[in-house]
Amino acid sequence: MTLLGKTILIGVTGSIAAVETVRLIHALRRKGAQVQPVMSQAACNIIHPDALTYASGREAIVRITGNVEHVTYCGDEGRADLFLIAPCTANTISKIACGIDDTTVTTCATTALGRKMPFIVVPAMHHAMFRHDIVMKNLAILKESGIEIVGPRIEEGKAKIADINEIVLWCERLLSRRPLAGKRILITSGRCEEPVDDIRILTTRSSGKMGRELAYEAFRRGADVTIIHQDTIPVGRNIPVTSAASMGDAIRSVLDDHTPDIYISAAAISDFAPERITGKIPSGKPVSLYLHPLPKLLDLALGVIPVTIAFKLGPAAHHEAQELLQKGVTMVLANTPDNLGSETARYTMIDVYGEEHISGNKQEIASRIFDRISTRYLSS
Repeated sequence: MTLLGKTILIGVTGSIAAVETVRLIHALRRKGAQVQPVMSQAACNIIHPDALTYASGREAIVRITGNVEHVTYCGDEGRADLFLIAPCTANTISKIACGIDDTTVTTCATTALGRKMPFIVVPAMHHAMFRHDIVMKNLAILKESGIEIVGPRIEEGKAKIADINEIVLWCERLLSRRPLAGKRILITSGRCEEPVDDIRILTTRSSGKMGRELAYEAFRRGADVTIIHQDTIPVGRNIPVTSAASMGDAIRSVLDDHTPDIYISAAAISDFAPERITGKIPSGKPVSLYLHPLPKLLDLALGVIPVTIAFKLGPAAHHEAQELLQKGVTMVLANTPDNLGSETARYTMIDVYGEEHISGNKQEIASRIFDRISTRYLSS
């Protein structure tokens, strides 16, 4: 559990998104955190304090008493490791920017800023309010003060509260030691699709789960993450692709912009592409496809990116891993088709130091991979 032993003070303000706070508290607790809610009066008008008391297992703070709750949690030597305001209204953003502390949440905010503790604000409001020039300026003031802003989802004319998984990832990032801070990591993930005709494609059973977990783990550890894949994840830079050719173009584009410190090739990149047939192949008759071999995209990184990690699948994976090491790959993850699309997996990490067998869910696997990268290849 990535937040085990951490205490998060969660400030809840008067946005309708306050109804999402119960789910957010549960998500943080599942990661091992202790969560203490503090609510403004406006928040209490939207969601009852008892709901957050039940969700957190701690009585929600609804007013500052003689127990000086703001100091207890946010003062010097305070109990909280992080102050998270989610949702945060335009009113609360502007009050914090101006140093006004006339609610329970803003009083905690002033105290937290004085202590310089980890601090996250998650705005939620109508889109017209969010894009107001003064609100934008006040958000900039918060950023200059060291507060992390987890931006909203712009949908249906509203700046909706960020995805809960994204908020949790930001909490994990700020409360980690951030051993990968300043490192730029490029990850390719998931399957490629090669057109057979105008209707059909040639692809694999890869789900992209391993690549996504690697991206999440790199983000938790403080890295600047770029992921090239078909999906979208809520953190880092997403570059959408479909085919091996478009994935190659995306890799070249990243390399033209900067040189990553680490490249992880976790995608099931197409080895072959069929000779495309115009239109739709008629059904009911045997068909022969001619498959053209495709370039190895891993070659784009070798000799350019300092640390390169490759994945190899199948019965010859161990032999092929040795060949890759001789070509200059830093480490190879050998695995079997059983891992495709599964929640748990088994891999063999192979590098010049030897082999190590690892197993578990894919978040645990990603953590083990980065532990090995950090200790053996980034320790200097």
